[in-house]
Amino acid sequence: MREVYLDYQSAKPVDPRVIEEMMPYFHDLFGNPSSLHKVGDVATDALEQSRKRIAKFINADDDEILFTSGATESSNMALIGYALKNKKKGNHIVISEVEHISIHNIAKYLVSLGFEVSTVPVDQFGRVRVEKLERRLTDKTILISVGYASNEIGTVQPIAEIGKLAKERNIAFHTDAVAAEGLIDLDVERDNIDLMSLSSNDIYGPKGVGVLYMKKGYRINPLIIGGGQERGLRSGTENMPGIVGMSAAADIMAKEMPSEVERFRGYRDKAITHILEDVPDSHLNGHPTERLASNAHFRFDGIEGEGMLLSLKDLGVSVSTGSACTSKTLEPSHTLIATGLVHEEAHGSLQLSFGRFNIDSDVDRAIETIPQIVARLRGLSPIYVARRR
Repeated sequence: MREVYLDYQSAKPVDPRVIEEMMPYFHDLFGNPSSLHKVGDVATDALEQSRKRIAKFINADDDEILFTSGATESSNMALIGYALKNKKKGNHIVISEVEHISIHNIAKYLVSLGFEVSTVPVDQFGRVRVEKLERRLTDKTILISVGYASNEIGTVQPIAEIGKLAKERNIAFHTDAVAAEGLIDLDVERDNIDLMSLSSNDIYGPKGVGVLYMKKGYRINPLIIGGGQERGLRSGTENMPGIVGMSAAADIMAKEMPSEVERFRGYRDKAITHILEDVPDSHLNGHPTERLASNAHFRFDGIEGEGMLLSLKDLGVSVSTGSACTSKTLEPSHTLIATGLVHEEAHGSLQLSFGRFNIDSDVDRAIETIPQIVARLRGLSPIYVARRR
């Protein structure tokens, strides 16, 4: 029986076309872009062509693209690097309550350095209300960081409105766009984005590569000191196979995203419709319409998501209960708690996220098995049985 993978938000396979383009850079085209000889020149040309391809993907200029080891490093550079460089202008930073755990931990670190961080609450769908964000701004605010979309519940934020507000107030605006890339047309000019974190694997490129977009005129302190690569802002010999792979993935994604998004939306809507109809006391987490095309996130009264996950695993279906980056903790999702759910409700959640290599039967397997599993687990739950009586 086919193994069904419905956890594309956590990790994606590398597209075979990307691997094919990467292969020469492991052996034949192995040069270091910092070398001044012909072999180095070939690597330099590949590096700069990759920079152009990524820039085109988000409507930026190529000299606004900095290659990193991944989105977490990009966000560290954006928040810590920008805060340290601009601390004379102010010491206040604003983030949302539903940011990725990496952003929350960066914010905690900035607090330890003497910065002030304010968090903006969200509505019941996990969406930031721009008027509440505006009320948290002060004359000391130097940076706003709001993720483009939730990697857990799929809610898409009003990024263009936030970018417009930040521009009007002369405040830098950073967005972690990892959950949205490949599902939403990213345009840094349209949305007034000054700093953006991107990941290679989230567009079917290799892991261990990312990008920080930094708008011209903005400055950050480097966090990695060394040989001065990436304009002196991110030292270390560039990962050329990975960088070429990420740029190839971006090219493929730019061409195929419209048709993929339409297909994923069909999977998502089918899953939502059937599961909410077939499972009593089931609920959709996240915004009903302003959500990622690939994301269907549910909660089920009376049972825990981990029980459903393990039951589905036994049947060859891979799903998640939330962000893979917080899966090692027993604490409920901070995103779900921020939307107003109590701990018991948050623990009963399950996420399906669809991707490039899913087929129709994968969705059918999920919507056939989930109602059966929920019914079985509820039959074993004395709390749910007692409540139903």
